[in-house]
Amino acid sequence: MRRTVAAISFLSILVIYLSNLLGSCRKYPDIIHLTALQQDIPVSFPQPLYTFQDNPLTREGFELGRRLFYDGQLSIDGFHACSSCHQQIAGFGTYEHDRSHGVNNSHTLRNAPVLFNLAWNSSFHWDGEFSSFTEEAAQPINGHIEMGESFQTVIDKLEKDKTYREQFKKVFRYPLIRPQFIMKALAQFTGSLTSANSKYDQYKKGIASFTAQEDRGYVLFKSNCAGCHPEPLFTDNLFHNIGLPVDPLLLDYGRMRITGKREDSLKFKTPTLRNVYISANYMHDGRFNILGQCLTHYRTGVQQSPTLDPLLVNGISLTNTETTDIIAFLRTLTDSTFLSDPRFKKPN
Repeated sequence: MRRTVAAISFLSILVIYLSNLLGSCRKYPDIIHLTALQQDIPVSFPQPLYTFQDNPLTREGFELGRRLFYDGQLSIDGFHACSSCHQQIAGFGTYEHDRSHGVNNSHTLRNAPVLFNLAWNSSFHWDGEFSSFTEEAAQPINGHIEMGESFQTVIDKLEKDKTYREQFKKVFRYPLIRPQFIMKALAQFTGSLTSANSKYDQYKKGIASFTAQEDRGYVLFKSNCAGCHPEPLFTDNLFHNIGLPVDPLLLDYGRMRITGKREDSLKFKTPTLRNVYISANYMHDGRFNILGQCLTHYRTGVQQSPTLDPLLVNGISLTNTETTDIIAFLRTLTDSTFLSDPRFKKPN
């Protein structure tokens, strides 16, 4: 009897061992067929703050993230994908719209920020609520006035799709879809949206020339705007009160919403000016339709307050001609290659 039990125990251990061995063999092809991607770091850029150390960048992960980015199933009504507020034609911002629209005919608090060069950002959202763009993706998915979903319901929908199940299993080597996998896949896609091939970039490389007007605008930009929009990223990634009057309906006080500190009242994150010419509307609430209105604000509309940025106490003194010249320069920051890159379009 004891020998029989021992034999059964040995046989059970052998079966488990062989099952694990065969399981490992079945997983091995998935591992070797993942195609590693090199992070795109433009020569003129500093080293990125995020280098995918916790989320190895692969072709398969990127493509999974791209599919999710354009998939309405991540929203409760099936229509509001990430791409509904982040459109490639607008540098992955909202094209010619003040504030984003969400599910149930809702109107969000702010204008959707552009999604490119994210690996160089130290914080995310207009008020810096998140320090990781892997984590920040959860907010719009779960936000009741954005996409209105829960991760569990999203996963239930994705699990019904065989291709999704296979993609997630291959990329993350785990049999089930998990919320962190959704966010990591999205991060692989959005973190790969790099824009650095504008006329400005070609000018800096010596392969393009500015017009006389663009050259004048560049000089004016460096002396009046580069304090908060330094090259080459055209943002300092900091928070500033630029003297915008508070919208009486929105009552949005920016960074103070996160920190609770009065000294952060009316401070919002400096947006990048890359692709700014095609990413209207402007400011955190999209109140301005055109760049001329933005510059008019800095010339004559700055509202004094205790937290106003010291650089703007006297506004920015510009003539009409100088304003036009700066706008001409800002147009050189448009990266038309990025805006039409098929790698970033909705997958077929």
